Amino acid sequence: MPALTPAAPAPAVLVESALPPHGEGTAGDSAIQKALEAAWPPDLPSPDARELLAAGRDLLRADATGIGRARWSGVFPASRQGLAPAFATARFRIQAAIARRDGSPDKAVVHLVWAGTDRGGTFTDGRITDWHFTRTTTKKGAPTWTPQPRT
Repeated sequence: MPALTPAAPAPAVLVESALPPHGEGTAGDSAIQKALEAAWPPDLPSPDARELLAAGRDLLRADATGIGRARWSGVFPASRQGLAPAFATARFRIQAAIARRDGSPDKAVVHLVWAGTDRGGTFTDGRITDWHFTRTTTKKGAPTWTPQPRT
């Protein structure tokens, strides 16, 4: 019977991340956008997606920097209007965003990845925020997307 010899170890496989390393700056934003789109294929009509993305970006900016909170009084009640912003406007950017259905044709979520410098001076990228919306009808009978307050 021949002597058994241990099998050679399998060669190491390097797995390269589709996402850029933290701190890459704006150069990595397109890779984050592509990764989001690949992971979550589009399922909304283009006009709805555009409306939701614009609203989601505005909501995130208002939440993080304080700019524009009054426009979203249903999301930011008067008690939150005067809160000091948590992030500096000069060091805030949205790295990527997608809008997708959220369980039904009348619900959607805007998924945002963003970067910012907090009041303490700490810069962090790859932050994630989701804003949920429900399709409603305006007083004039036109459909629109209404952001849902955070719970």
